[in-house]
Amino acid sequence: MIKKRKKILYLGNKLSAKGSNLTGVEILGEQLKHHGYELISVSDVSNKLLRLMHMLFTVILKAKKVDVLLVDTYSTANFWYAYLSTKIARFLKLPYICILHGGDLPNRLIKSPKRCEEMFTNAKTNVAPSTYLISAFEKQGYKKLTFIPNTIAIENYPFKHRNYTTPKLLWVRSFSELYNPLLAIKIFKQLRNKYPSAELCMVGPEKDGSLEKCKQLSSLENLPVTYTGRLTKEDWINLSQEYNIFINTTNFDNTPVSVMEAMALGLPVVSTNVGGLPFLIKNQYDGVLVEKENVNVFTEAIDKIIETPEFTKMITENARKKVENFDWQVVKEKWDNVLQ
Repeated sequence: MIKKRKKILYLGNKLSAKGSNLTGVEILGEQLKHHGYELISVSDVSNKLLRLMHMLFTVILKAKKVDVLLVDTYSTANFWYAYLSTKIARFLKLPYICILHGGDLPNRLIKSPKRCEEMFTNAKTNVAPSTYLISAFEKQGYKKLTFIPNTIAIENYPFKHRNYTTPKLLWVRSFSELYNPLLAIKIFKQLRNKYPSAELCMVGPEKDGSLEKCKQLSSLENLPVTYTGRLTKEDWINLSQEYNIFINTTNFDNTPVSVMEAMALGLPVVSTNVGGLPFLIKNQYDGVLVEKENVNVFTEAIDKIIETPEFTKMITENARKKVENFDWQVVKEKWDNVLQ
């Protein structure tokens, strides 16, 4: 613990207590607080409109009492939370930093160019957790960009060499069409033809009806998929010891923390080659990247992991070394540089 520093107001969706996964405001916010910053964070209101109003009124009420505003900035509906909050911050002369999330933000730059320029060019800086987003923003002419990776506390992730006689797949994400969970079911179905004792466990909360679709498909195909719902970080890390391959089926993404966590735990990762994933994973070196929406390339990659233990040992050990650079003890200094 260090002495207290600047006072921060942090806006984001604090909805983990209501069944959603932990988000930046909950993870980074707590880390900054323990690091010595005075921090106020909102909002945990479920209703979207009321959550927006909570954020906006908090900016108005706290603008003269804090030194800087942090805003989790996404590409879809939540984009407007950030846009309106920062508009008020500028009017009240409160410096702000946008923290960029979501693999589809580059498309938002194209869809809403004027509003994006208004928000991002007037920020103190825009923090991107991946060089993918840095590159996408630079292509659109943005200059105020700082790379700070997503972070994990590496000591919480015990590395383990696993047995690879049969695929035991683990999928961890919110059940949303964006993350394409149905693809995991299709991959599992094809794998069972070759590995009748293969397993699939899917961890995460319902988002948009995708969980029910997955359950219907696995029931229709008579596939023994395990659905756990949302788990605490500790519980899913413990659960991960029972599985030997992590699959990431997303259609859009940035640098998902769940993938970083899998790399830290020694789970070989097979992921779609989209968004920020090729900036996180070096194909065939510390993970495997494949074409999205393609069952065959996923199963071929899984076959290679099962059948070539030397390759699997190499990619898992390289992955662990890479994510050690994302440990909070390393990353916190980058936040100090930005905030101070």
